[in-house]
Amino acid sequence: MSARPAEDLVKQWESEQALLRQQVVEGDTEDWQRVPDFSGLQRVGGVDLSFIKGDDVNACAQLVVLSYPDLQLLYEDSQMVTLTAPYIAGFLAFRETPFLLESLQRLERDQPQLLPQVVFVDGNGLFHYREFGLACHLGVLSGLPCVGVAKNLLQVQGVNKDEEHQSQITALQKGGDSFPLTATSGKVLGKALRSCNKSSKPVYVSVGHRISLDTAVRLTHSCCRYRVPEPIRQADCLSREYLRKHFPAADT
Repeated sequence: MSARPAEDLVKQWESEQALLRQQVVEGDTEDWQRVPDFSGLQRVGGVDLSFIKGDDVNACAQLVVLSYPDLQLLYEDSQMVTLTAPYIAGFLAFRETPFLLESLQRLERDQPQLLPQVVFVDGNGLFHYREFGLACHLGVLSGLPCVGVAKNLLQVQGVNKDEEHQSQITALQKGGDSFPLTATSGKVLGKALRSCNKSSKPVYVSVGHRISLDTAVRLTHSCCRYRVPEPIRQADCLSREYLRKHFPAADT
């Protein structure tokens, strides 16, 4: 792709992001979000894309729905997809969202009683260059509450992986402890969460859509048996399992 079409595409995507960003709801909208034990929450979803090693075009788009609070698998959907949009940093959602959205729409059409009440996304929400990451994009287009949970720190808006950040991580003593990810502007874009006692490495939680940050952090912690919340962990495991089964010669 030549420089000019890429520049035009970035401008187009920036414009689309800005319009969609206006639709993000950053607060709690559901009754279950407002109670300490999330009473009324019965189904939590998780989405992920897994690629065959060396192939950044063909992927397995995965959706899982787990029961809450016991986190048992209720539904799974694995689909091989071909990504058509190029990868440009900060615009990952334009590559991945269409396929994840299709998975949710397929579920809503075929088994609406299993549609998740909240979706965990392997990626960022408001913690993003323009405060509109993958979890926001999927949330706005699906209309569902979404939570972004990233395994790696996106160094953005003045948040850096420096000594101060590392000392804050060290200060997280137990599962559930967190600290804010504050932009240069002073806005809190997300939180670093020690998700369980077993792992001292945090995850980075941010609002996707229709949930507050504090609720997103509490819910993420409640869904963690290991470092990564179960909906995302199981989506990742099942998508990799699908690739191993259907593409045994490839190293996934």
